[in-house]
Amino acid sequence: MTKKRIVIVEDERDMADLVARRLVRDGYAVEVANDGLAGLEKIRSRPTDLALIDIMLPGMSGIDLVKEMRVEATTAGIPIIIMTAKGDESDIVVGLLLGADDYVVKPFSLSVLVARVAAVLRRTAASADTGKGRLTVGPITIDTERYRVEVGGEYVTLTRTEFRLLQALAAARGRVLTRNQLIDLAMGVTAIVTDRTVDVHLTALRKKLGHARGCLQTVRGVGYRLVAEDEEADL
Repeated sequence: MTKKRIVIVEDERDMADLVARRLVRDGYAVEVANDGLAGLEKIRSRPTDLALIDIMLPGMSGIDLVKEMRVEATTAGIPIIIMTAKGDESDIVVGLLLGADDYVVKPFSLSVLVARVAAVLRRTAASADTGKGRLTVGPITIDTERYRVEVGGEYVTLTRTEFRLLQALAAARGRVLTRNQLIDLAMGVTAIVTDRTVDVHLTALRKKLGHARGCLQTVRGVGYRLVAEDEEADL
């Protein structure tokens, strides 16, 4: 079996080496970059299964690196875990809204980090196996294999989390999904998020859907559903 390739982008060399050794011990193929620009080049150079990115980096910040990865077709689907020494909620929220899949706050347990890595990789594999092909709801078309969303034929750029939320709602075919169900389907049962986090992601998603924003409906006191706008609303 081919080993999963992980790129660690961390300017603290001792920390990067420590994390790399542990991941190698757990069966991963690991490469390390010590600044943001070098990290982006390593991620672009070969198929990457996951990126571990520190927030504070020379050359290109971790936030800018996440942003760059999410707008490039070749890197948009790569799972990202951000690492931050600040523990600052604003950094975490920005990273998640830009498309990071999870985060760890320094100092962290290596065992916890490895568990987070395994959970994100499992979630990514499960997402790839769910709803393969094309899902269509009204003017919204989701190509789950190409990681592409179109509204009325126009391409829409989504973060990874927004894409997974939209995919989960489309696959439900009009059924209402609670916030907890959306957390499990789009973020994983091990994710540490709140109802408010889901609402923030869905608010951003609704804005990006433009004239099709009405397809994403809030069912008060229950959750959300995705339907064609001409279907009866249950608000």
